[in-house]
Amino acid sequence: MFTGIVEAVGEIVRAKPLEVDCRELDMADVAVGDSICVQGVCLTVTSLAARGFTADVSAATLGVTVGLDREGPVNLEKSLALGERLGGHLVAGHVDGVAEVTRFEGGALEVRAPRELARYIARKGSICIDGVSLTVNRVEGRLLEVYLIPHTLAVTTLGRLRAGARANLEVDLLARYVARLMEASDL
Repeated sequence: MFTGIVEAVGEIVRAKPLEVDCRELDMADVAVGDSICVQGVCLTVTSLAARGFTADVSAATLGVTVGLDREGPVNLEKSLALGERLGGHLVAGHVDGVAEVTRFEGGALEVRAPRELARYIARKGSICIDGVSLTVNRVEGRLLEVYLIPHTLAVTTLGRLRAGARANLEVDLLARYVARLMEASDL
């Protein structure tokens, strides 16, 4: 589990196998087998190096996410330990789909969610975009808008997004379970 509070921006230096340079992330307590959220995707550390780590990424994961198949900057967060502060919201690192940026101006980021995810998104609810926990300010059909404060823009990769870009999207975990419980009552 994660919180969606990015701890550092790292850099994918090789896509296959995935190698991440994360010298800004304190890796002193990370071991092989631990989970690290990379651009919203929960990955297992397969080896450690002086400047970062490697992880395997399956074809299935590459098929439902963006940003792990190329070199470039990525948001990083180590997994949550029990008893730690939960500053964002509960994030599994299991990307539900890829959203398309439709507008980004003045801190307002608007994205179009995949049709099957729109039902899980609510105004003032939580959403995770590229591993960043955000509050939904507006929802209209499949479009949702979040506002990015200057701090978030400074410490994540979200400031690089432009109209037409694609981003990893994870809907609120609680919304997903509530919807499933509602469906299960009909079984």
